[in-house]
Amino acid sequence: MNSIFELPEDLLATLIESFPCRDAQIRALATLLYPRAAPCRNLIVHGIEATGKTAITSGLLEALQSATGDAPLLKYAIVKSAECVTARHLFERTVGSVADALKWAGTAAVGRCETLAALTVELTRMLKDDVEQEARDGRFVLVFDGIDRQRDAPPTLLPALARLSEIIPNLTTVFILTAPTPSLLRVSSAPQLYFPPYTKTDFIAILSRPPYTPPPLPNTTAQETTDLWTRYAAAVHDALAKPASRSLPGLARACAALWPRFTAPVAAGTHRAREFGRLLVAARACFQDEGVLEPGITLLSSSASKSVSTPANSSSTSHKNGGIMMTKKKKNGEGAADSKDLATLLPPTARLLLVAAYLASHNAPRHDQLLFSTWHSGRRRRGGGGAMSASRVTKRTKHRKIARKLLGPSAFVLERMVAIYGATRREWDSKGSGGEEGGVDGDVGMAMATLASLRLLVRVGGAGGGGDAMDRGGKWRVGVGWEVVRGVGRSMGVEVEEWLVE
Repeated sequence: MNSIFELPEDLLATLIESFPCRDAQIRALATLLYPRAAPCRNLIVHGIEATGKTAITSGLLEALQSATGDAPLLKYAIVKSAECVTARHLFERTVGSVADALKWAGTAAVGRCETLAALTVELTRMLKDDVEQEARDGRFVLVFDGIDRQRDAPPTLLPALARLSEIIPNLTTVFILTAPTPSLLRVSSAPQLYFPPYTKTDFIAILSRPPYTPPPLPNTTAQETTDLWTRYAAAVHDALAKPASRSLPGLARACAALWPRFTAPVAAGTHRAREFGRLLVAARACFQDEGVLEPGITLLSSSASKSVSTPANSSSTSHKNGGIMMTKKKKNGEGAADSKDLATLLPPTARLLLVAAYLASHNAPRHDQLLFSTWHSGRRRRGGGGAMSASRVTKRTKHRKIARKLLGPSAFVLERMVAIYGATRREWDSKGSGGEEGGVDGDVGMAMATLASLRLLVRVGGAGGGGDAMDRGGKWRVGVGWEVVRGVGRSMGVEVEEWLVE
């Protein structure tokens, strides 16, 4: 007696060859989708990004559809949520994709589809007619890719899509997600297929195959280049996989970007391909900083531009090459600001709030009226408190050995920081971006969210980060040191040291 359970082994072998280290997932997916195996109604395929979920699913469905000849037992349609801006867009894209896959004669009659009920009616009409015309043992697979990130999605979207297989016969709905919740579909017995992250062995095995392998190096054989590439990929993974390239595409880009620098001594003839240790030592700077992977224009160093600079005593030399101006930095350290500088990356309101938070953390509350109030003299007093620090010298301040700015930050109330920001905004902001009175506007909430997400401001106290972030009674603490705040202040023309009370 022949078994009714069968899988196209030749197709699976081709897919396993195309997608290495995913043979278990390919076989499980084929078993749950192939009509002559053990097809299911709903299937959840989940895993982190860049683990092959979409590529393997689409490749397997295409192979299964083409394997059955002119009358395929399996038809499919893939709907990508990233291409749908609203729920209505998703519904209409689903109806159009199913109609194209079925080559339905009534495609022109497909109109607007705004609700889940209209989607159910349209799919039922098309798929039931297809079942009556084609073989009844065939199946249709409807794939929703990235459905957990669908914008403007109703709360009943996923449970309603999971119920389609109960209404429409021979329908399998596949949901490709990142992390499913326990009650995602609100139906029982929905199988889940997990695509785990690639391990180091998997990364090296994949990168050692075309199209990732590089061409042979000069003065070396193809086998020597392959062996060097394998050891080099392992070194890049150990050095940069966690901080800079956690996924397979990221690691492949990192290997391709550093490969010319790593093999430059081999091309120059100073080292051989078998001397991996010496090559690693020569290129150790590339493995110590992931900043070399950032795209951009590299400034000429002083050693590299000696041969191209014509005057010996010139402080800067410009070279035009293909419309790009590359300028050497001056010897006295003057030049363009570093792109990673916090003062360059933060907007003006966030910089003002950061300086105000530092003053609130390192100045006592009793000094706020003297520093920031204009009630007595019409101007704010600066310079560490002025006469106050000379006249009111207590025993505690006389015996203090450490400056206040070098001590750890203390907690402050959000209302106090906003008051300091409002009192000093017009004086610090030279561009005049504030209002007439320098009051608090809607930009403060956005700047607070930016500083809190970057951990430049830390929520402390019993709330522990919970509750409303703009609660006036919430306590915060600045998360940066003196050097950073001084640089941020000087970027706005403010000497923060003048506003600190010693």
